[in-house]
Amino acid sequence: MGAVTTATSSPVSFRTSPTNDAAGSQPPPPQVALSAADRAVIARAETALLDERRLLNGDELGALAALPDGAVMNLAALAHQVRLAWCGPAVEVEGILSAKTGGCPEDCHFCSQSSRFDTPVKATPFLDTAEVLAAARETAALGASEFCIVLALRGPDERTMRRILDLVPLIRRDTGLHVAVSAGILSTEQARRLAEGGVHRYNHNVETARSYFPSIVSTHTWDERAETCRLVKAHGMELCCGALINVGETVAQRIELLTQLQELDPTEVPLNFLNPRSGTPLGDQPILGAWEAVRWIALFRLALPSVILRYAGGREVTLRDLQAIGMTAGINALIVGNYLTTLGRSADEDIQMLEDLRMPIGALTAAI
Repeated sequence: MGAVTTATSSPVSFRTSPTNDAAGSQPPPPQVALSAADRAVIARAETALLDERRLLNGDELGALAALPDGAVMNLAALAHQVRLAWCGPAVEVEGILSAKTGGCPEDCHFCSQSSRFDTPVKATPFLDTAEVLAAARETAALGASEFCIVLALRGPDERTMRRILDLVPLIRRDTGLHVAVSAGILSTEQARRLAEGGVHRYNHNVETARSYFPSIVSTHTWDERAETCRLVKAHGMELCCGALINVGETVAQRIELLTQLQELDPTEVPLNFLNPRSGTPLGDQPILGAWEAVRWIALFRLALPSVILRYAGGREVTLRDLQAIGMTAGINALIVGNYLTTLGRSADEDIQMLEDLRMPIGALTAAI
């Protein structure tokens, strides 16, 4: 995808806040049949994405976000068709391993691994090689194609770099898996070495819109994260750049994030929903409603038609019994098993879900 210029000539009237029917103090409004104007908004998006094969701009995404709850399944159906047309039917399965947990000096307000907050997660050293290989083998046994080593730190020091560069070829040779890494902010030289060392994808989430980022992190900037994303691509690694929904951002800021992700042009976008962690500044944030989560899954696909859009953290508590609907709203990748500091549902349940939906497991890469 190329960079997108966001038009501003036709302001969109957003709902004042995202619907929060899971925690909500007020019941959601009843769903009603769509008006001709609502249907026209969806039809224009369909033409742009399936016939003209172009990206939607900020105004077009804003109009979709402003549609009533009765349009969510229409958005999901369109998103599923866009996913099939732009990416094909395969679903990529990935396992992740927190290889160095806790003790992070950054103050990301949603993260239980920050040393600045009093959470149950305590710092542990880098796992030994045998533990990492065992986790990679378990991931490979599920039919996965990708294994991500995740480290809780600002950025890698030389000792960490050497450990990563030792592990990547071992995992690749032992399991056949592609190896991804998430190790924080990189220098140009570090990006070069990781690429030359065989790292397939590098994960570096921007989390939220640039305008909102200072509200959830003060120890580094959105632009610092974006610069690492650009270095990853410049050195030939695939960029995995995720988002975190429901950290207090507005609907307009979610649209802003989508246009910024269009510009960063990642191969993969993990879509996380806040699962509030005790002891963090966002520990009391209500969980996003399931219907609203489906809406935003669809909108991420409609905004980013060619990406690997991966179900990530928080899907179990947010979507609950609607996880299969999310798969038919544009998702084409899964993190299976546990997350970094949170238990996920069993991998068997996810594999069964894919079988029920007749979605084949396969390796994915950047869509052409």
